[in-house]
Amino acid sequence: MVAANVAHDLLAHGFLAHGDADSAVPPLNAGTTFTRWEFVPSITAAVVVAALLYLAGVWRVRRDHPARPWPLLPTLSFLAGLVVIVVATQSSIGAYDDVLFSMHMWQHLLLLMVAPPLLVCGQPVTLLLHASSNPLHSWVKRIVRSRPIAFLTHPITGIALYAAVVVGTHLTSFMNVVLTDPWVHDAEHVIYLVAGYLYFLPLVGREPIRWRLSYPARLFFLFLVMPVDTFTGVVLIQTNHVLFPAYEGRRDWGPSVLSDVHGGGAVMWIAGDGIMVLIIVAMFVYIVRHREQIDAGRWLEGIRARRLHELGGISETGGVSGSPSFAATAGVAERAGVAEPLGVGRPGVAASYATDDDDRELDAYNAYLAKLNSGNHGSGEAS
Repeated sequence: MVAANVAHDLLAHGFLAHGDADSAVPPLNAGTTFTRWEFVPSITAAVVVAALLYLAGVWRVRRDHPARPWPLLPTLSFLAGLVVIVVATQSSIGAYDDVLFSMHMWQHLLLLMVAPPLLVCGQPVTLLLHASSNPLHSWVKRIVRSRPIAFLTHPITGIALYAAVVVGTHLTSFMNVVLTDPWVHDAEHVIYLVAGYLYFLPLVGREPIRWRLSYPARLFFLFLVMPVDTFTGVVLIQTNHVLFPAYEGRRDWGPSVLSDVHGGGAVMWIAGDGIMVLIIVAMFVYIVRHREQIDAGRWLEGIRARRLHELGGISETGGVSGSPSFAATAGVAERAGVAEPLGVGRPGVAASYATDDDDRELDAYNAYLAKLNSGNHGSGEAS
C-alpha cells in the first residue's frame, strides 16, 4: 500500500509514465471516496498562511476597536472557502482528478463556484482596511481604486472570464495538457479560483470596489452565466468520441473514458446549474428578509451624508486631502463620543473606502470632528 501511494504521488507530479502506475490508483468506491487523500504541501502552506493572516486581522480589529469587533459570519465564510479548496485539491476529488474526468469536473465546480463566493463573503479587503494603518491603508486604498482593478472587477469582465474558463478548459485540448504537465495542472487550479473570485466579487460581495450593482442586476448577472454551464455540459454529454485521450490507459477499472466524459458533462450541467440556483435563491431570500433594512439604509445614508457635508462645510464635489486611516478616525470618534466611522457596522451599506463619494463622506466626517475639536479648544481658551 505504501509503494502504491508513492507511485501514485509520483504519477500525479509527472515523475512516472502513466502505464507504470496504473495499479497505483485503487478503484473508486465508498471506502476510497472518504479515505483517499493526497497531501499537497504547497496548497496546504498557502491555505494555512491565508487563514493565519485573516485571523490576525480579525484579532487586530478586535484589539483596536473592542466595541466593533469583526463579525463572526464573514470569518466563518472565509475559513469555509479555504476548507473547500483543501477538499477540492487534496481529498479523493484531487486524488482521482487525473484518472477520472468526472472527478476533475467536481473539482472545477468547487474551485469555480463554491470556494470563491465563500471567500468573497469573507471580505478580506475590507478586513485589511479595517486592521491596517497608514501607509499600508492608503496603499491598499489606491490599489483598490486603480483603473486596472476597476477593469478586473467590472461585472462584464467577470462574466467574460468565467465563460472563457469554462469553455476553454472543457471543450478544447487544454485538458490533455493539464493531465501531462503538473505545472499547468496547478496553474489551472489558480485560474479557476481567480475567475470565480472576480465573477462573484461584484455580485455577492460587499468589498469596497468601484462597482455597486442593484440587487436585480446581481440576480440577472447570476442567471446570465447559467447557459454557459448548460451548453458545456450538453456538448460533453453528446460527444461521440474521446475528447481527452490523455485519460486513456490510466486505470483498468470503472467506466470507459467516453462514458466518463459523459458523466463529467452531466456534473457540469446538473450540478453546475444546481449550485448557481442555490446561490440565486440564497440572494433572493436575503433581499426579501432585508428589504426594509436595505431601503432604510440607503435612505438614511443619503440623509447622513448630506448632513455631514453641511456640518463639515464641504461641498458635494469637494474634498479634503490627507484623510486619516480607519484606525485613527475610529479612535477620534470613540474619544469624541459621536457616531461610528463611516462604513462600519451598518448592515446593507457597503464599506466606504473605494469610491469618490465615500471619500467625500469620510472627509466631511473628519472636517466635522475637526470643527468640534476647534470649538472645544476655543471655548476652553475663552474661559
